[in-house]
Amino acid sequence: MGQAVGGFLVLIVGIGALIFVGIFAYFFKLWIRALMSGARVSIANLVGMKLRRVPPSLIVDAIIMSRKAGITIRTDDLESHFLAGGNVVNVVRALIAADKANIDLTFKKATAIDLAGRNIMEAVQTSVNPRVIDAPDPSKGKETVDAVAMDGIQLKAKARVTVRANIDRLVGGATEETITARVGEGIVTTIGSAETHKRVLENPDMISQRVLEKGLDAGTAFEILSIDIADVDVGRNIGAELQAAQAQADLQIAQAKAEERRAMAIAQEQEMKARVQEMRAKVVEAEAEVPKAIAEAFRSGRLGVMDYYSLKNIQSDTEMRTSIAETQKPQRNKEEQ
Repeated sequence: MGQAVGGFLVLIVGIGALIFVGIFAYFFKLWIRALMSGARVSIANLVGMKLRRVPPSLIVDAIIMSRKAGITIRTDDLESHFLAGGNVVNVVRALIAADKANIDLTFKKATAIDLAGRNIMEAVQTSVNPRVIDAPDPSKGKETVDAVAMDGIQLKAKARVTVRANIDRLVGGATEETITARVGEGIVTTIGSAETHKRVLENPDMISQRVLEKGLDAGTAFEILSIDIADVDVGRNIGAELQAAQAQADLQIAQAKAEERRAMAIAQEQEMKARVQEMRAKVVEAEAEVPKAIAEAFRSGRLGVMDYYSLKNIQSDTEMRTSIAETQKPQRNKEEQ
């Protein structure tokens, strides 16, 4: 029984020794590589990195890279940046590139830019080699910035903006889209304030001068070096189209008003016809009362037979004269014609 327990303990110790030798060999290899490169990293520090779930090889490679470039960075700072979710290798490469290009970039500023979501290496490269931005951006589906001069002629312009990254304003600064939007606004303002489109075609540089005077790079992560007008084309005659559309609208309004007046006249005519019919009805009603009045006069003795005959003669005479007058009207009209 004692031999079995002793053998089990020897086995456990042997396995532990093998694990220790393996771990020591892994960290010893990293330690030797760092030592031979001039970067002193203790084995205890390497073990601590592993326990903190920081890749030791990544930190060692970053330390070696920085030391070879003559930049001193503490391992604790690299670990903190990795644990914060940053890109350690990208930051170290950016620091090396900035040091070679004499750009003032500290480790703290570089890590802040990296944690802000910006590509610090790309920013350093843009500081050294300026970029060219198209305004408008063709990838957005628009090829030119369209604006209308004061004479109503549309112009289509395309600009190219040369920018350089501003490291100090990279955190919190506006992006390329802001630069493109501001340049487009400047183009529209310049063309819109021109008296004629010919003036813009003769001096396209007036657009770039006006845009540069506005300081469009304020509050952005870039510094505008130059704005060049790549192309200016003549578009449609917007002024003439607007005038034609206005004339068409005025015509429609006039037609609507005329139709309204015609409808009112028709309604008034129908009203007058109704009034005439009403008056005729009243006349017929009055005429119907005449025989009743005559009969009543006979019964009361206020009207005699001779008086009645005299009244009939007068009515007959009146009807005859009216008939003669009606037959003579067409003859007079023909003589007048």
